[in-house]
Amino acid sequence: MMRVISGKCKGRPLQAVPGMSTRPTTDKVKEAIFNMVGPYFSGGMGLDLFGGSGGLGIEGLSRGLDRVIFVDHDIKAVQTIRKNVNTCGLAAQAEIYRNDAERALKAIVKRGLRFRLIFLDPPYKEQKLASLISFIAQHSLLESDGMIIAEHAHDIELPMHIENVAKIKHEIYGITAVSIYGYVSEEKGD
Repeated sequence: MMRVISGKCKGRPLQAVPGMSTRPTTDKVKEAIFNMVGPYFSGGMGLDLFGGSGGLGIEGLSRGLDRVIFVDHDIKAVQTIRKNVNTCGLAAQAEIYRNDAERALKAIVKRGLRFRLIFLDPPYKEQKLASLISFIAQHSLLESDGMIIAEHAHDIELPMHIENVAKIKHEIYGITAVSIYGYVSEEKGD
C-alpha cells in the first residue's frame, strides 16, 4: 500500500498503476529522496516525467511545491495519476499529460518553464537518464537551486558531470539507486 508520507496530504492512500508495466517508488526510497532534497518546500514547480502512479510529484505537492506537471506515456498511468491527484485534493495544482519524455521536454521548453525539482524514474530496462539530464541542462529547465532526482537500477553508474550539472548526492537502497544532480557553483581559486 502506497501513501503520501508527509505534508498536507500525509497518510492519503495512493493507487498503483494496474498491471506490471510500472514499478512504483517504495515509501522507503520516497522518504529518503525527500530527506535529501527537502524535506519541505516553499513553492516552486515540479516535473514528474515518468509519472507512473504520480507518487513522487504528489509527495512534492504535499510538501509545498506550487504545481507539478505529470507526464507518462501509458494511458493506465495517466488515469492512475488523475485518480491519486483527485484523492489528495491536488487537481488544481497538477497538469497531467500522456506523452513520451522527449516530446514532453520539448513542449516544456516552448513554454519557457523552470523547475525546482525534476523527477526522472524511467523503467529500469530503458534507461535514457544521461541524455534526458543533458537535454534538461542544455535548455536550462532547472531553477538555479533546483535538483534533478534520477532513480535507476543500483548497478547503473551515471556520470559525475552532465553538461553544466553535477551529481551532488548518490544513495543505494536495495536494487534502487538515486542520483541527484544540481548546479555546482565554481569555487574561486587563489
